[in-house]
Amino acid sequence: MNQVIDPRDKANRWPITISIMLATVMNSLDTTIANVALPHIQGSVSASSDQITWVLTSYIVAAALVTPMTGWLAARLGRKRLFLISISGFTITSMLCGIATSLPEIVLFRLLQGVFGAALIPLSQAVLLDINPPEQHGQAMAIWGAGAILGPVLGPALGGWLTESLNWRWVFFINLPVGILALLGVWFFIRGDRGEPPRKFDFLGFGALVLFIGGFQMTLDRGPGEDWFSSPEIWTEALIALAGLWIFVAHTLTAEHPFFDRRLARDRNFLTASIFGFFIGILLFSTMALLPPMMQNLLGYPVLTSGIVSMPRGIGSLIAMFVVGQLVGRVDTRLILMTGLSISSVALWQMMHFDLSMTPEPLVISGFIQGLGIGMIFVPLSTLAFATLSPELRAEGSSVFTLIRNMGASAGISIMQALVVFHTRTVGAGLSEHIDPSSPAVQAALPGRLDTAGGLMGLEGEITRQATMIAYIDDFKLMLIVTVLCMPMLLLMRKPKLHGGPRHVEVE
Repeated sequence: MNQVIDPRDKANRWPITISIMLATVMNSLDTTIANVALPHIQGSVSASSDQITWVLTSYIVAAALVTPMTGWLAARLGRKRLFLISISGFTITSMLCGIATSLPEIVLFRLLQGVFGAALIPLSQAVLLDINPPEQHGQAMAIWGAGAILGPVLGPALGGWLTESLNWRWVFFINLPVGILALLGVWFFIRGDRGEPPRKFDFLGFGALVLFIGGFQMTLDRGPGEDWFSSPEIWTEALIALAGLWIFVAHTLTAEHPFFDRRLARDRNFLTASIFGFFIGILLFSTMALLPPMMQNLLGYPVLTSGIVSMPRGIGSLIAMFVVGQLVGRVDTRLILMTGLSISSVALWQMMHFDLSMTPEPLVISGFIQGLGIGMIFVPLSTLAFATLSPELRAEGSSVFTLIRNMGASAGISIMQALVVFHTRTVGAGLSEHIDPSSPAVQAALPGRLDTAGGLMGLEGEITRQATMIAYIDDFKLMLIVTVLCMPMLLLMRKPKLHGGPRHVEVE
């Protein structure tokens, strides 16, 4: 595939950038904006606690499954036409989510949202790289990274405000004006592109990839409720995932025209950055999935307050991305990545010291610091990933890069939430063994209540509350370990050449 951008598109660089970034923010916002509204949606459609999670997972899984097709679709339809189809479909399905009246309806429309939105992130990244000269790629990736990360970090706050001020349906209706503006911008300012006809579609490779991703995600999502591998269902889903992965790898290595171009795997920077991106997806999205329920369920924060407390993370990310946009090309990009990982480690270390009596201050400070760290990772990682890829591989490479990061996000959310449940049970059982209701300490904590059924239930509730807090801290500790273990991977990346001009990166 050899996409060629119309020269007039470079003259319309800023209108095009604004238009595609509106679409990027709209898409990334929907990864988290519905999180805080889930209890309200659950009551509206009469769903159980385990069923309502499909409102989130259906979107992520659908996007992950369709993302790999972006390169092929861009070659077959052209980037402008694919943009128009994706934005239109995403906007329409957002409206349908807002008017849904039952759980099957909203899950179906969320799945379609993921299908139409899958191409927006990788396609916007590829277009920004093409309409900007190489010396401005660092700045372009800073703008793209800000849009891609702004949605997830602001989603809880915006979702909480819309839910509390209006109702949960507005977390979907908010996409309508944004989608219409993005659609008009793409329609008027992008002239289109031309390229070679796409290679033959690899249905076997795509089908195997679908089996792997679908089976893998179902294993993680259904595992905690089915007691993992004591259930035949989990064994079946895990075996499907393994079979899909084996077929996909074997087919990719031997087929004449595999689903993904093998040249992507030969690029050391792209391969390392993609693996790195998997773990960044875990760290970024898992933290944002863990903190809102922790604040609401353990600390008693209202939904809007928990969203507002989460906002400093976004402010930190935007500040870091602005600074990094000026540093890329002047400073070794690997050094920027190491700095970002180190700052993120400090934030996770602070989160390990959370407790049930703390004020919002530790949440705000650690969130801001983590935002700084993530912002210093996101942009240079994207820049290094594509620094050595040839232009004809950018759209396909961007879809692979986004797919792997999304897999990290969905896997991280599922694993970390499952660990919270598991550790709450095990720690709670351990605490219960060492609690003596007749001890002076327990009597002082719950005076005059332990001789009643309500008093014993209160004691049990407090044990569960303490155990849950410990479970969250264990998750933050695990994420800190993962962050530290990622640091040696920087040695596998090739050292960039630095130029006097800003934001110009080449690789030795």
